[in-house]
Amino acid sequence: MQTNTPVTAPSRPVLNHLRQLDGIRFLAVGLVLFDHWMAEHWPSGNFELPLGALGVTIFFVLSGFLITRILLSSKDKLQNRPSGGLGSYLKTFYIRRTLRIFPVYYLTLFVLYLIDEPPVRRTIGWLVLYASNIYMAYYGTWMGTVDHLWSLAVEEQVYLFFPLLLFFVPRRWVPLTATLMIVGGVTLRYVLFRARMPWFIGYVSMPACLDSFGLGAIMAYWWLYQRDRFEQVFRPTYRLVLSLLLFVGIMAMTKILPAVPDLHGWTGHHNIMSDVWERLGASLVGFFLIGRAVLGFGGVMQWVLENPVSQYMGRISYGLYLYHNFVFNVYHTQPTHFTIRAWRRITDILPFLNSSYFFQFSFYLFLTVSLATISWFLIEKPINNLKDRYSY
Repeated sequence: MQTNTPVTAPSRPVLNHLRQLDGIRFLAVGLVLFDHWMAEHWPSGNFELPLGALGVTIFFVLSGFLITRILLSSKDKLQNRPSGGLGSYLKTFYIRRTLRIFPVYYLTLFVLYLIDEPPVRRTIGWLVLYASNIYMAYYGTWMGTVDHLWSLAVEEQVYLFFPLLLFFVPRRWVPLTATLMIVGGVTLRYVLFRARMPWFIGYVSMPACLDSFGLGAIMAYWWLYQRDRFEQVFRPTYRLVLSLLLFVGIMAMTKILPAVPDLHGWTGHHNIMSDVWERLGASLVGFFLIGRAVLGFGGVMQWVLENPVSQYMGRISYGLYLYHNFVFNVYHTQPTHFTIRAWRRITDILPFLNSSYFFQFSFYLFLTVSLATISWFLIEKPINNLKDRYSY
């Protein structure tokens, strides 16, 4: 049974675990893996589905919801301390974030540096500083096997300013602040589009992602202080359906409208729909999906989000995301990569495995889940347990 049924909001709501959000994490990381491993095997031909972008955007909305819920609740708890408890507020947040994110991230960079992974050797300073997205935007290039770390960089950059912003902004102004983040993110993407900048600058730049975090922040505010409104907005399932239809409509319009030629030589079918509105559409899908999951889906969706596989994959989703690109990515993995060579050796012995890409996909999934499982039990979970010493 779902354990997060809403109750009358107390003065400081308990930060209880929201079970179905682990299932949301699984869906989001599944979209990313599916996109990065299946891009050349779409039955739809040239019609590319931005499933990876949708998955990452759902993570951004989820992060906006969770960190806003945590920070506002912590602020309420500490408000009677000197200076409003700013020191304790920041200390607790950053220690817990550090314990959850840094160890396995930096261990991964260390190992890749030791084995002389070219993009890691070449950009180690940017990666260490969580600035890979800035590197991409500044130099106008992707980064091979560490491409996907741009989204982790975006989240860390949000963590640099967002706690202070929420601490000093009066509670009643939080929805307005979040709304300005939404408007600002969309506006920046529009400005970049009109300036004919390469499309990926608006894709990987932190300020251009703020509409996702802003929607998550509004959701958290309603959950903490306006529970009735939260119920009214997210209980009706039709709003989630409408957001999905809007996202599909944006994808369709992207293909219907002519592509805008890229002045810097980048290929791909890009126009105002893909470069400006797609992320907002994906953010709205995340907004209504996460909000409904917080209340608790029933029926088939409850099973999808709460079955043991989804729950486990959600718990190890950070590792799945972090490691999957090093296992395989259709956009940059070279034929000499160790996983490709290993697969060729396996199919030399069992040639029937070449009869369907399903077997190769399963091989990549097995490797990624195995790495994430080892990482979870040997590194992440033991370190994660230290967070109990720094409760909110």
